Amino acid sequence: MQLFPQLETERFILRKLTSEDADDLFHYFSNDEVTKYYDVDSFVELRQAEDLIQSWNSRYMEKKGFRWAITVKPDNKVIGTCGYHNWAKLHYKAEIGYELNPAYWGQGVMTEVLQEIMRFGFEDLGLNRIEAFIDPDNIRSRFLLEKTGFHEEGYLKQCFYEKNQFVDAVIFSLLKSQYLENRE
Repeated sequence: MQLFPQLETERFILRKLTSEDADDLFHYFSNDEVTKYYDVDSFVELRQAEDLIQSWNSRYMEKKGFRWAITVKPDNKVIGTCGYHNWAKLHYKAEIGYELNPAYWGQGVMTEVLQEIMRFGFEDLGLNRIEAFIDPDNIRSRFLLEKTGFHEEGYLKQCFYEKNQFVDAVIFSLLKSQYLENRE
């Protein structure tokens, strides 16, 4: 596979995660606000951040997805990540996921980043569909998805098993045709 693609927005560099980013990830993944709707418990040791970075990079090497570090220009500090997993190449679709350090919530970071990640998905990966599954109570994520053009498709009862319990999910999607229509 080619080198990991680096992307850029007006304010951010989206790059490959490295082991040097573990401290930054640990800092915000140890925050219960960040992991409340995430499928992992809050981190208690640095090794968990190192393992997560390795897992995301392995998915890329196995051609199963992409996970970008979000860094503020010109700083190299990671303030969040965003990317694709469950990449189903035969079906031209992937699932998007993201998280952000709470110190940067409400500043339009993820809206700006998601626009570039979606562009990459549709234009460079050739996706026809991008999906997102969110917790029904995750109002911030719902707002972000709606703001960036995603449409709610349905409510899935006990769809996932996370943190020793079954949880509901709401599925959102964005089709390439909708994405192109929104850009006009």
